[in-house]
Amino acid sequence: MNYHLKTILLSFSIVLLLFGCVKKEEEPAIIVDSAISADGVSIAYEVRGKGEPAIVFIHGWCCDRTYWEAQLPYFAQKYKVVTIDLAGHGESGLDRKEWTMGAFGEDVIAVINKLNLDQVVLVGHSMGGPVILEAARRMPKRVIGLVGVDTLQNFEFKFTQEQIDEFFTPLRSNFVESSRNFVRSMFTPTSDSALVEKIANDMSSAPPDVGIGALEGYVDFQNNEIIQVLKEVKVPITCINSDKDPTNVEINQHYAPSFKAMIMSGVGHFNMMEDPETFNRLLEESVQEFVQKAKSK
Repeated sequence: MNYHLKTILLSFSIVLLLFGCVKKEEEPAIIVDSAISADGVSIAYEVRGKGEPAIVFIHGWCCDRTYWEAQLPYFAQKYKVVTIDLAGHGESGLDRKEWTMGAFGEDVIAVINKLNLDQVVLVGHSMGGPVILEAARRMPKRVIGLVGVDTLQNFEFKFTQEQIDEFFTPLRSNFVESSRNFVRSMFTPTSDSALVEKIANDMSSAPPDVGIGALEGYVDFQNNEIIQVLKEVKVPITCINSDKDPTNVEINQHYAPSFKAMIMSGVGHFNMMEDPETFNRLLEESVQEFVQKAKSK
């Protein structure tokens, strides 16, 4: 082989080898482990990346930690990111009698304590909004900010008994079909149909007792507990919500003066999955605002 050709090929091989090493080093390792919640239930979680603040992602009703897959590679380049399966969801334990928002909040605390995280931003989708409120009020020194994702639209909203009966009766009769239809209603007419059906089928396969119990816990929190909890939460709250349902900023600021809403259009309830590029940008802005506020204290 020509000497010059050999030299070129050797140089090219070295470049490819070095590039491969760099790319491998850039990929954050994924650690999968579990923590024990206050009532003894095993809570599965994943960790990747490093850096402060840590961002802890909390899924919504009948979901699991995989619903944040479009966020993890982005944020793990700069922060330690943690995803959690709340009790009764994903790979976490099922042995719980009451599926309250407070109990779910303890799941989050168990993971944060096990990882010994000092500075945390909690991100909660849907039912995860009340969960992060509960977690924040129980560990105020570690949490620097809360991000609700299509949740907490109106702190004063209360479910009527008629609404409760109308919603829970079909769920108790046929959980799979009723929950599947409920999930489909969370999207817009232009939402990706494959994504809609994937999520509808996934969420409707949850254990019915967990799904119904968690919804009962959510309703009780919204009707009876949220205002008192807000009195104890002192960190800033930002919501990244869809415009599918209105967010009442004025009412919310009455209970949480720092409350801020960032509204995404053209998406439904799962905005972090439907438009991850926009969502990730808004979440990054929110995290940086929390960091600056924490530094100024």
